[in-house]
Amino acid sequence: MMVLVINPGSTSTKLALYSEARELINERISHNTAELARFPTIIDQLEFRKQVILGVLEQRPEFEPKGLYAVIGRGGLLHPLTGGVYRVNEAMKRDLETARYGAHASNLGALLAGLLAREYAVEAFIADPLVVDEMSPLARYSGVPEISRKSIFHALNQKATARKAAVKLGKSYGECNLIVAHLGGGTSVGIHERGRVTDVNNALDGDGPFSVERAGGLPSGDWLRHILTHSENPQSLQKKLTGQGGIVAYLGTNDVQLIEQEIQAHLSQTVGHRDGGKYLEVIQAMCYQVAKEICSLAAVVGGRIDAVVLTGGLARGRRIVEEIQRRVSFLGPFLVFPGENEMQALAFAAIEVLQGRETVQEYSS
Repeated sequence: MMVLVINPGSTSTKLALYSEARELINERISHNTAELARFPTIIDQLEFRKQVILGVLEQRPEFEPKGLYAVIGRGGLLHPLTGGVYRVNEAMKRDLETARYGAHASNLGALLAGLLAREYAVEAFIADPLVVDEMSPLARYSGVPEISRKSIFHALNQKATARKAAVKLGKSYGECNLIVAHLGGGTSVGIHERGRVTDVNNALDGDGPFSVERAGGLPSGDWLRHILTHSENPQSLQKKLTGQGGIVAYLGTNDVQLIEQEIQAHLSQTVGHRDGGKYLEVIQAMCYQVAKEICSLAAVVGGRIDAVVLTGGLARGRRIVEEIQRRVSFLGPFLVFPGENEMQALAFAAIEVLQGRETVQEYSS
């Protein structure tokens, strides 16, 4: 029972092939900017990316079309959904093709899954897209009636990691209260209240703690005055929030390994970057904000927390993990599952459906 997994990014397409729990292929296909510049919109890349994927699969002896049961893609910008597995249907494809809820490379995930599923006469799914919305009514209040807080976060990895944490605790996901922090280019911190993410920051817009490339929640009055006194266009302002905010804005790099090298040189008093102390302070400030976000979510469930869980690429860094752990360990067990694990999470979601342990849901506009 093989499952093909498709995860498109802005300049790459990741594909994986799983046979039950065994990974047979895991490949990242890079697309250079010249290739992509030929296409006016993201959706225009669809046929190009499909052909590239087919070309790769043809060269891999592990891929047997007759053994394929399903294709699952990363979910894109759709209307808010509860978590779970969704069939790629016409309504979903229409909303993604027209970018009804926004343009993003992840929109290609379901569309590529649909095309490849048709190619091999199998089913196509998505699972836990970034628009998973299980927020409670109280969590939506912003303080300004015209603006509601939105649930847009690393739902796929958060949900998959929360389930792993529950297994480690000897419980089911639906029995646990977990605070999960995904730490990467963007950061999302969510409270998983008995199987539902009832509060979480909007990681797409850079809300919450600042991260490698996100500004995080800003002092609103100062941000408003900055907008009014600087003649910047909306695109430039958006980049300050997402892409060029956070660590990039403070240190001029998003290379966390380089930052760690400079910190180590500073702490060991060897020859290194003269601003090694500043590098350390910025990393500590980021961890400080993540820890505050984690602790604030404990209030949602009255402090009844089964575990605090860290995941994402930055969870591989010992310094970052330890900085956060020493501030939040009083809440309960502290578990770390480094990496994004998106390909495995998608594959396992499809397998759960194929083996009858998960019910597939239908998307409607």
